[in-house]
Amino acid sequence: MPLHRIAVGRYQDEVHSSSAIKAFVAEFISTLIFVFAGQGSGMAFTKLTYGGPSTPAGLVAAALAHAFGLFVAVSVGANISGGHVNPAVTFGAFVGGNITLLRGVFYIIAQLLGSVVACLLLAFTTGGMTTAGFALSANVSVWNAFVFEIVMTFGLVYTVYATAVDPKKGDVGTIAPIAIGFIVGANILAGGAFTGASMNPAVAFGPAIVSWDWTNHWVYWAGPIVGGGLAGVIYELLFIGRSHEPLPTSEY
Repeated sequence: MPLHRIAVGRYQDEVHSSSAIKAFVAEFISTLIFVFAGQGSGMAFTKLTYGGPSTPAGLVAAALAHAFGLFVAVSVGANISGGHVNPAVTFGAFVGGNITLLRGVFYIIAQLLGSVVACLLLAFTTGGMTTAGFALSANVSVWNAFVFEIVMTFGLVYTVYATAVDPKKGDVGTIAPIAIGFIVGANILAGGAFTGASMNPAVAFGPAIVSWDWTNHWVYWAGPIVGGGLAGVIYELLFIGRSHEPLPTSEY
């Protein structure tokens, strides 16, 4: 059971060391890059359509922007922090015993700050346009959205485990960033019209802070955290055989 591998960690090693600080900065920058591209694509669509309604083309554009942005964000952070870029990924790594509690908490703080700064920069550079928060579509209840976010985030974190965390990944590890970007793009095509397809509490947090709109915000935390946690536990239990040796830092 992966739960026996869960650890709090020592402050000196997991927070105060130079490698830990570099990892936190990397998570901040990677999340900023991702949110700026993803949220910015939606704002660009709004500007080009003069505030018109969402269209299938807009959904495809959002999926591509998020897929490309996440591919880059994971790639540039992978060798420093593991390229989590998402509190749900960090939580999934934690419950699987691949990151300590202390480091995970600071990863999440860095991710949230990166998202907020990205949205503030977008608000400034676009001349005060609104960084729209996530919202449910008509006839989609909070429980519909909750389950939708669980399933989509499960797919995302399962992909992270299979391509980046699993010690048996072999050459598949070289395509981890693009696989992770692709699953997010695919899930946006599936769920964007219903919940906005967050799969990432940080992505929802930045716009909520800047626009100060917290309507149904809990869905975009609870769904991804549950989905990410389930993926981490299930993949560890079923597919990863561990020795007593922990994974090297670069492997998470």
